[in-house]
Amino acid sequence: MSEFTVGDTDFLLDGRPVRLLSGALHYFRVHEGQWGHRLGMLRALGLNCVETYVPWNLHEPRPGEVRDVGQLGRFLDAARAAGLWAIVRPGPYICAEWENGGLPHWLTGRTRTRDPEYLRQVERWFRVLLPEIVSRQVDRGGPVLMVQVENEYGSYGSDRVYLGWLAELLRAEGVRVPLFTSDGPEDHMLTGGSVPGVLATANFGSGAREAFATLRRHRPSGPLMCMEFWCGWFDHWGAEHVVRDPRDAADALREILECGASVNLYMAHGGTSFAGWAGANRGGELHEGALEPDVTSYDYDAPIDELGRPTQKFWLFREILAAYAEGPLPDLPPAPEALGADAEAGLGGWASLDAVLDAVGGEEAEYAVPPTFEELGVDRGLVRYEVTVPGPRQPYSLSVSGLRDLAVVSVDGVRAGVLTEDEPRLGEPVAGPARVELWVESLGRVNYGPRGGEAKGITGGVLHERQYLHGVRARALRLDALDGDVGRVPFGDVPADGSPGLYRGTVEVRGAGDAFLELPGWTRGFVWVNGFGLGRYWSAGPQRALYVPGAVLREGVNDVWVLELEAAADQPVSVTSNESRVNSAVPSSPVLRRPTQASPVSGAVNS
Repeated sequence: MSEFTVGDTDFLLDGRPVRLLSGALHYFRVHEGQWGHRLGMLRALGLNCVETYVPWNLHEPRPGEVRDVGQLGRFLDAARAAGLWAIVRPGPYICAEWENGGLPHWLTGRTRTRDPEYLRQVERWFRVLLPEIVSRQVDRGGPVLMVQVENEYGSYGSDRVYLGWLAELLRAEGVRVPLFTSDGPEDHMLTGGSVPGVLATANFGSGAREAFATLRRHRPSGPLMCMEFWCGWFDHWGAEHVVRDPRDAADALREILECGASVNLYMAHGGTSFAGWAGANRGGELHEGALEPDVTSYDYDAPIDELGRPTQKFWLFREILAAYAEGPLPDLPPAPEALGADAEAGLGGWASLDAVLDAVGGEEAEYAVPPTFEELGVDRGLVRYEVTVPGPRQPYSLSVSGLRDLAVVSVDGVRAGVLTEDEPRLGEPVAGPARVELWVESLGRVNYGPRGGEAKGITGGVLHERQYLHGVRARALRLDALDGDVGRVPFGDVPADGSPGLYRGTVEVRGAGDAFLELPGWTRGFVWVNGFGLGRYWSAGPQRALYVPGAVLREGVNDVWVLELEAAADQPVSVTSNESRVNSAVPSSPVLRRPTQASPVSGAVNS
């Protein structure tokens, strides 16, 4: 049993000053069978602590349907076994380039405020979650040293009543280790996001001396810590791949440590946003612009790459961190097995989207106006909307107001185009009578900024010229309806024209291990291997292939399902050890600290 406290200038473990050398590793972005290896890599990097968020929506996808909260506890146990302390950031909001910033889509009330309905749901959730943390605090023999209050709240709001209530709830439920907040090193962020009596930390990617000077103006005493040192960055679909120069990142890390501060590398190992859980941002200085959906890979250009391998950044960081270690750094753990031989998948079965919907979708109903994804209970997935254009009438433009995010449109059974939020009008006019079908897909809910929590689907209406079309039929397909088994789906022969739908087949593996799954020429959709959701693929790039954890593959025959939403290709789907996963990279600016929290390259936001 130990005691971890916050002193006037240092963190104290049993009264002895200690510097936290931490790294972010999200248990929910790494296959559980690989936790031990990744945690061993953190130790070999020179870290003594691991930090993780907790995504509420992953563990409670529907109200009251709680799934495997014990996963967090098992991860914390694995951290302790690896010789690491732990920092836990339970939210309820986490950002993290994760769907809706970790908040469930079904929440009611004004989220992230003192709204009583929202607070009631947070309190209920924390009473389920917190025992996993409380029982593993350092004073009970566990690894947990600190717990965060909310997350970067100063970038969003200024409701100190809410923050104070949340801190009191954590204490009331048994959290005894120090609490902390983390915000950008800007006056308005620190005043909006800090809590009296709770340690304040700063998040930035460079300019440590300036950042800590700002923090000291607000908190003259207490340990200095960069809770998120952005040593890399993330990618958006349709944009360039972003990297950070390793030596520039190493210089920024050295400056943090020279300030006598503790640090948390964000990310030490990024992992993967499996199963369609990647979030999205809004572009523009105030994050009110175009949607920028995040790719499936969360490699983050981290020192430990998506497959758990050391990068040049790893070796540079290790050299710096070794000087602050209490002894020789441990050797790297044995590398995970890689795929023994490339193999092609034989996709011999196909079911139309309509057939998939009939087998595993929700009930169809008719509505006066289109229901949103939230009203239909959809977190990740798509909705088929159908509406009739009355007739006879002459051809007029057909458009969708409030489209979020993308719709594949057919008129009288013939493909008519793809609509987006920015281009919501069909190119060709539509005459009546006509039957219009729209398959609408969410590309990820916004995880940062004032547009968080916005509805998905058709949030306005379908218009013919200026006239709204009513009597809309809607039916939902949740992605998790396809997790594990597709036995209820009626499969037939694969069509020659690459029609959208669910493709089923197998791939025979010799030498199971970490691999990539490639779909050259396919357009956009989702993939499962042995019932495990790999996530979204999209020809828009920059990500070209999906990571397949070796723990998912098995020797011999493996099941592969591909849900193609637009147009399949006649080129084979394959698993490979090939690492050409992204388009050309754009080195990011060395200045990764700014008032808007926006990447100078991608316009994305911090984690």
